[in-house]
Amino acid sequence: MNIKPLADRIVIKMTEAEETTKSGIILAGNAKEKPQVAEVVAVGPGGVVDGKEVKMELKVGDKVIISKYAGTEVKFDGVEYTILRQDDVLAKIED
Repeated sequence: MNIKPLADRIVIKMTEAEETTKSGIILAGNAKEKPQVAEVVAVGPGGVVDGKEVKMELKVGDKVIISKYAGTEVKFDGVEYTILRQDDVLAKIED
């Protein structure tokens, strides 16, 4: 069973937050900031959303930066994902 997003939505998996600062200080679990970098694991088909044509610009495997409180968190088969609209993605990380 897979998650298949509808319309202009994408499914992402958040990357792990840093557990150590650059200066070597180890952070406690509650001191870590929510990560804003994620990997795209599924992409909706796009189409007409709210009367406007939406072309999906992201693909599975893309690394993205998202708005801090964007999307809806879901747990599926023991793994946490976030489902959000493509508009909630701020940038795509390119190598």
